Amino acid sequence: MTTEWKTVSLFPIPSVIYLIHNNVQFATLTYVDTSTYQIMGNLKIVTTGILFRLFLGRRLSNLQWMAIVLLAVGTTTSQVRGCGEASCDSLFSAPIQGYMLGVLSACLSALAGIYTEFLMKKNNDSLYWQNIQLYTFGTLFNMARLLADDFRGGFENGPWWQRIFNGYTITTWMVVLNLGSTGLLVSWLMKHADNIVKVYSTSMAMLLTMILSLFLFNFKPTLQLFLGIIICMMSLHMYFAPPNMLLDMPLTVKPDEEKLIEVSVDRRTLS
Repeated sequence: MTTEWKTVSLFPIPSVIYLIHNNVQFATLTYVDTSTYQIMGNLKIVTTGILFRLFLGRRLSNLQWMAIVLLAVGTTTSQVRGCGEASCDSLFSAPIQGYMLGVLSACLSALAGIYTEFLMKKNNDSLYWQNIQLYTFGTLFNMARLLADDFRGGFENGPWWQRIFNGYTITTWMVVLNLGSTGLLVSWLMKHADNIVKVYSTSMAMLLTMILSLFLFNFKPTLQLFLGIIICMMSLHMYFAPPNMLLDMPLTVKPDEEKLIEVSVDRRTLS
């Protein structure tokens, strides 16, 4: 458990980035509809790959870059609705501010994830101690934001700590528990895997979401969803499979045959 201030002082940075990112998300929704927002959110897949290369110095092969782009295409395909619906016309009809905020949101999301991975792998501290630092600073910054809102509103509805649980139901608590568990699992991925694995796990979750929705909400899957899932599975295989499984590699030459080839080449050069 590293307690030096030089190390601890690095943990407020992702908290600030996530705070800005969350507010940018809400600002984006004031300019675009939910379908456009979901589709633009897939930009974070590509921005994560770019920042993964720039800031962490991880080299990706050409096949892996193609797989990342294919993943973004697959998730976008699964979220595009039929063009017979009214929302199809609104996809490219939002104000320019909405698209700019969407790109900014994708960049901030990727930056926060990459920086968090850097912190998690910076030393061998306990994962739980690192989570305590991340969530403590996140809580403090959000408390400061709530307090600022109270001062701005003149405490008309009372201080935030008196109404923070207003409207909470069993469903609300289940959502909080779900999101909290997800955050802990993501931190485990950051510590022992990387952001690309997180991106793939999030994208492939739509397959499980579709299966559960069939039973819980009588959901009718669309052709776009099936195509998107197939594309994402192809991307998953392209990124993580060994190259010899993806390409028809030439037959390996045995050492004795290599010597014969070298001798024949030498004789030709001498002649």
